[in-house]
Amino acid sequence: MAEVLSQSQIDALLNSMRNGEADKPEEKQPEKKYRKYDFTTPRKFTKDRIKMLNGIFDNYTRVISSRLNAQLRTSCEITVESVEEQKFYEFNNALLEGDVLAMVNVTVHSREENGADIQAEDPVMVYVSTPTALGMMDRLMGSDEETSHEVPMGYAYTDLELQLYELLMKDIVALMGSSWENYVPITFEYDRTQANPTLVQLLNLDETVVLVDMKLSFGGSEGRMSVVLPGTVLTSVFGEVNRESMGRKVASEDNSEEIFDKLRDSSLEIIAELGQTQLSLSDIYHLSIGDVVDLGRSKDSPVYLEIGGYQWFTGRMGTHKKNMAIKIDEVCYSAELKERVSDG
Repeated sequence: MAEVLSQSQIDALLNSMRNGEADKPEEKQPEKKYRKYDFTTPRKFTKDRIKMLNGIFDNYTRVISSRLNAQLRTSCEITVESVEEQKFYEFNNALLEGDVLAMVNVTVHSREENGADIQAEDPVMVYVSTPTALGMMDRLMGSDEETSHEVPMGYAYTDLELQLYELLMKDIVALMGSSWENYVPITFEYDRTQANPTLVQLLNLDETVVLVDMKLSFGGSEGRMSVVLPGTVLTSVFGEVNRESMGRKVASEDNSEEIFDKLRDSSLEIIAELGQTQLSLSDIYHLSIGDVVDLGRSKDSPVYLEIGGYQWFTGRMGTHKKNMAIKIDEVCYSAELKERVSDG
């Protein structure tokens, strides 16, 4: 049975056709894009750990920027572009045949007296793009050229350039440990220069690494510098960080009673104020024993007790075992009460 339209539906349809609304295509809402997550290879490090590494290498870039400014005799700027977790083959596949890597040994030191140092099995790798490395070498040799270098595909370093590269990387690597001091003491020691890394299996291709990608610019040229942190190294580092954090927490809890004992024995000056008045210098000069100074308040008025320049208590004057004493009436914890007492 065909559907019968009511008069109001017919009128609404005619009005929409007159206004041209019926011919307008429906506007599609933009589809929300979500980042795909591979459940077969879950993330090994949390966002907090990645954020921690970002802060560490932000400090590191400031340290080596000032160092390279002196070595290269020009303004050098280094910024962290990204810190992300990935598989090692993603980094390895992006390397060219003529690239070289600086292999770095890592030792995690324990702050405890009898604690053992941890020597990482896998090396940290530092990569500097070939044009950038050659430009830095030219500056080290005294060149004042301010243009970027054009390097042919598959360029191979000469023996002299490899020696200069080693001197340069030793200096850069030695400064890396200073940015970790707030978390855990680590020593980064330059080991060797690895030429043609694509032909040597430095790590398992499926090994999880954190790639810190940095942008380096100096003397009118720009380049890239990357630090590859193997997952095994970071697991040892974060384990030591967690252990030290727990140790500091337990130590602070164990020392709480000792701290309170010292606080109980400490002395604190308390000033009792009944009132204030103003006298001329001549009146003060003629004061003598037995004179009475009018404060404009009775002896039963509340007394204000000040600690460190702030009024914390109110009380009443009296005696205790034939000594002058003040009995506390109120504790002025709230700011409103302090203000009210001050104005009173």
